[in-house]
Amino acid sequence: MTRHAFIELGLAVLNTEAEAISALTGRLDQGFHAACELVLQCTGRIVVTGMGKSGHIGNKIAATLASTGTPAFFMHPGEASHGDLGMITAHDLVIALSNSGETSEITLLLPLLKRIGIPLLALTGNPASTLARIANIHLDVSVAREACPLGLAPTSSTTAALAMGDALAVAVLEARGFTEEDFAMSHPGGQLGRRLLLRVSDIMHTGDAIPLVSTETTLKDTLLEMTVKGLGMAGVIDTAGNQLVGVYTDGDLRRTFAKMPDIETALVRDYMTANCVTIEADRIASEALKIMHDKKINSLMVVDETLIVQGALNMHDLLRAGVV
Repeated sequence: MTRHAFIELGLAVLNTEAEAISALTGRLDQGFHAACELVLQCTGRIVVTGMGKSGHIGNKIAATLASTGTPAFFMHPGEASHGDLGMITAHDLVIALSNSGETSEITLLLPLLKRIGIPLLALTGNPASTLARIANIHLDVSVAREACPLGLAPTSSTTAALAMGDALAVAVLEARGFTEEDFAMSHPGGQLGRRLLLRVSDIMHTGDAIPLVSTETTLKDTLLEMTVKGLGMAGVIDTAGNQLVGVYTDGDLRRTFAKMPDIETALVRDYMTANCVTIEADRIASEALKIMHDKKINSLMVVDETLIVQGALNMHDLLRAGVV
């Protein structure tokens, strides 16, 4: 086959699947609204089941629901009839996927689900099927044709089912008032989790690692403190209340030497940046990043509400923590 033929076939698949998803928009009616309400009213967990390719799609739908505030898991219908049905409680909701609506492994479970009294939401490509008729709510995910040229391999049908599952999950997400921070709670290992859950207190330097000098410290000793602590700055505190009154940074150093002072006798208080930008320890680390970006600075002193120094951090700390 030529390169052109491969590209043409690929485009045909994408166009066919796009048409299948587009056709779903006309089916988001009262039934979809009822499906969303059914999920929201569930006091247990959402149990998603499906066989074969529908099972793979169901697994992904369950994962999407679980990560967006709706407790859910996937149950293989074959295993369900051999003991896994015991994972379902009377408070749960079952979502069953089957393009034909006649998948034997699923229809075998239907009388048992009805006996337990568990509500059933079905996604099928056949509104007249056994599964569609028995379900409390049915969502039609039928497609005009599969993208497979043989019309056999589940392609458009699985894409449509996945899209409908995503629509359901996102609609419920909005109804729950699910936030970025809620999302991060279930994704602590990802970049979003680090950005939204990590606090300044988790990464700041504390104790003896904080670069600190007093207003009576000479420039020479201030530079030594900055060199030893390696944060590109030193906080300046008053000798009476130990409160932060300013900061001396690498930028201040360059401006200082333009005036050629005697660093043996000159005091840092005369060259520091007073009323400096600070941050509190309980703030989200990403806020520190935004402050540094907006103010065009590379480090921050961490203080409490009375300006007592709690810690210090710089851009390298944010980089190491994966916030940047």
